[in-house]
Amino acid sequence: MKRLVTLFLLLLTLGLPAQNKEKPVNEKGEIIKKGWNFGPLPVVGYNSDLGFQYGVCVDIFHYGDGSNYPGYNFKMNFEVSTYTKGSSIFRTYSYWNNIIPKGVLFVDLGYFIDKRFDNFGFNGFAAPYYKDVAVTHGVAGDMPTLVIDEPGAKESGFYILNRNQFRAILSMQRKIGNLEHLRYGLGLAYYNYDISRVDLSKYDGQVTLYELYCQSGLIRENEKNGGNVTQLKAGIIYDSKNYENDPTRGIYFEGTFTAAPDLMDGKNYSHLTFTGVFHHYVPVVGDKLTFCYRLGAQNVLAGDIPYYAMLNTNLMFFKKIYTEAYGGAATGRGINRNGVIGKGVAWANIELRWRISNFKFINQNWCVALNPTFDAGVVTQTFRLEEQKTAMEKLETMYDFEYAGEEYDLIYSGKGESIHTAAGCGLKLIMNKNLVVSAEFAKALDKHDGDALKAYIGFNYIF
Repeated sequence: MKRLVTLFLLLLTLGLPAQNKEKPVNEKGEIIKKGWNFGPLPVVGYNSDLGFQYGVCVDIFHYGDGSNYPGYNFKMNFEVSTYTKGSSIFRTYSYWNNIIPKGVLFVDLGYFIDKRFDNFGFNGFAAPYYKDVAVTHGVAGDMPTLVIDEPGAKESGFYILNRNQFRAILSMQRKIGNLEHLRYGLGLAYYNYDISRVDLSKYDGQVTLYELYCQSGLIRENEKNGGNVTQLKAGIIYDSKNYENDPTRGIYFEGTFTAAPDLMDGKNYSHLTFTGVFHHYVPVVGDKLTFCYRLGAQNVLAGDIPYYAMLNTNLMFFKKIYTEAYGGAATGRGINRNGVIGKGVAWANIELRWRISNFKFINQNWCVALNPTFDAGVVTQTFRLEEQKTAMEKLETMYDFEYAGEEYDLIYSGKGESIHTAAGCGLKLIMNKNLVVSAEFAKALDKHDGDALKAYIGFNYIF
């Protein structure tokens, strides 16, 4: 509530008209926005995976003469924020509708620090999950010893690592001929990954899953510290949504081929992927109630991909800040962040969006909406699964393992993959059909994917 009150006060200083003139409205009674519209906001959010978020951001819109409202000439966003669990965001992105004739230009630049990047292993259910398990070095005997403590005996750093990422994306889409909704897309992207063992003092002396993966060879020596990924993208886009950020009807499809030649590192990690997403917004009761869903899939078609690049979803256009693997605020709400990782992944997000109330305040159009959610994801193409099955055997030639209880495999569960699911509900505050303040709550339906109710407070629908 404090977040919303602050939001209102800030917008009040910018949105109140200088004179008490009657504002033009459209056929729905909404105030038609013209010219510039600034939305400076304090970033005061929360993410169960990342902690409390604080910082600043600003949304800048230019609506031109208002003839295309709620469409705009361009939108630009700047954000600097940090989370209490050790993550920071330095990002700007923009959508330009007035540069490319019959097209859109998308620019994204960001640097992301994550001192507690979640790492639950490869291939979904094949990677066991032991909540709060801690592994420490024991007293040396004939061989080095690893002690597996009882879960909860100490704060665990087993499933985290340290990762910094720089990201630069330039994408464009342009209409094909006179076709209203069909477009082609082209893009360039560059990622730099800097990865290491978790570097927080409270986890000193603990052994992490990342280290065991490196020692067993599941993560190769030439990829364990990250690297550079350069991407060339080409795809087809179909977009018949009636609104960009708060659609009530229409279809969006993006099919993107991404070639990632190894231009910089010389590690022979060139690869080709295909990413496809299909969004459908079905009006149930006019614009008041919308049934919508997103279906997505990504697969490696050729070449060899390093594990750190496998985590990225290679879309040309996206709504959320992070574009990581399935699990977490942008893909599988309620499921452990990055909990479903493979060379190929498929997912579905289903929502019922109920716009409870529309009103005008401080010279802006507002809407309050409720959205029950259901998310599902599955690994469709495994990554080094046969090596994962024997990784623990390799480690047992390096270490003596001492278990506080029953012995178990830390790396391979013996389970086959199945669908990871979660359900929840969200609340939205929407300004001018473009700025969406979001609060969502969700819980995984299988304890392997997390057993706590998770909360995500931030911006935008996930699709």
